[in-house]
Amino acid sequence: MMDTNHVELWDRCLQVIKDNVSEPAYKTWFKPIIPLKYENKTLTVEVPSQFFYEFIEEHYVDLLRSVLHKEIGEGAKLMYSVLTDKTNHIPTQIPSENRPMTPRRPADGAGTPFAAPVQAAQSLDPRLFPQYRFDNFIEGDSNKLPRTIAEEVALHPAKTAFNPLFIYGASGVGKTHLVNAIGARVKELYPQKRVLYVSANQFQVQFVDATLRNKVTDFIRFYQTIDVLIIDDIQEFAARTKTQNTFFHIFNHLHQNGKQLILTSDRPPVMLEGMEDRLLTRFKWGLLAELERPNTELRKNILKDKMHRNGVVFPEPVINFIAEHVNESVRDLEGVVTSLMAYSVYNNRDIDIDLAESVVKKVARVERKEITIDTIVARVCEHYEIEKDSLHSRSRKHNVAVARQVAMYLAKKYTDTSCVRIGKLIANRNHSTVLHSCKTVETQLEVDKSFRAEMEAIESVIRN
Repeated sequence: MMDTNHVELWDRCLQVIKDNVSEPAYKTWFKPIIPLKYENKTLTVEVPSQFFYEFIEEHYVDLLRSVLHKEIGEGAKLMYSVLTDKTNHIPTQIPSENRPMTPRRPADGAGTPFAAPVQAAQSLDPRLFPQYRFDNFIEGDSNKLPRTIAEEVALHPAKTAFNPLFIYGASGVGKTHLVNAIGARVKELYPQKRVLYVSANQFQVQFVDATLRNKVTDFIRFYQTIDVLIIDDIQEFAARTKTQNTFFHIFNHLHQNGKQLILTSDRPPVMLEGMEDRLLTRFKWGLLAELERPNTELRKNILKDKMHRNGVVFPEPVINFIAEHVNESVRDLEGVVTSLMAYSVYNNRDIDIDLAESVVKKVARVERKEITIDTIVARVCEHYEIEKDSLHSRSRKHNVAVARQVAMYLAKKYTDTSCVRIGKLIANRNHSTVLHSCKTVETQLEVDKSFRAEMEAIESVIRN
């Protein structure tokens, strides 16, 4: 690698990282990192805390390993500078896993498998993501059929009518997870089979490399030895005429020789522009399976699974709020969970609706519906099972008095109405009563967890 400064190096790393993690995860775990120096193939970065360092090492060290290996080359190392004494600004130097950054699976374009002699199935790296398995692919109405078909293909590769299996859907719905799960199951059941997962971009980079080195014949020959070939994001072949032509010959050879092809795309074949007709025809030979965006119930289950794997519990209203508003991508859902955990630890506060909203609005548009005092009064009365007339009366019964205070507090929080007006509309009280009610509720929220959970439930109903 040519001489470079640490800022430029880290900027290049961030460009790759940004494409491989969700936006909230990127903002929470990578933007705060400050590059300090680069020398002797070692990049030193400053992270804000010991917790931050431990989280990065546990969840993202493989990604960092691949990115640094790609940017620096063999022998790349990462060193953390952890600010352990913030008062005196004294850092502690900690090496990443105390070993060079050699990727466990090649980064894009890193390594050209066809350059070596044909390997035995046992020694061929399938390049699968080991964390993507059937047992952690959460099933729901939107993905039940593709998942069932995927399991059938894994059980009988190239022996079903689903060849090729073409899975399509929007970004973040679980296509990569599902096809990797197929590959992993095939390797479990048929260890002798040669399985290979490769993104369309990796395939393209390898093909260009083979062309430059006059190794196209070796490239084709290698891919023709694969028993189960998984190509992710096939739409990236668009307008790549030479790549498409080469893949056409590989596809034909594999299909004619009883090998399984699994392809993913962000759209169905009929909408793939810049792709040769002869390829589009072959994509439709087997089965087209759409992975739809997860519905609300599935999003809740995905959130609960993510929380379980991280050993955390969110209040039900928070889960409902996230599932309701983060509806585009599974990666965004997982990123929100990660961000909430981080903000909760950094700020030493419980995870509640307010914190969830502040995180969610960074990745999704949260539209507040108009909330009126009438709406608040109606929802509060429903919750406490009292009549509206009771709330507006002079009754001093405990449940009525609490409901009245809660209604005033929520009216102050969710509307721009003055305390004088709120008092007028709720039981015809004066503004000092409203202020006292708000203070009473705020105090109770600070000391009573059950009351806080109760309030979150009421607010969740009012917001939705």
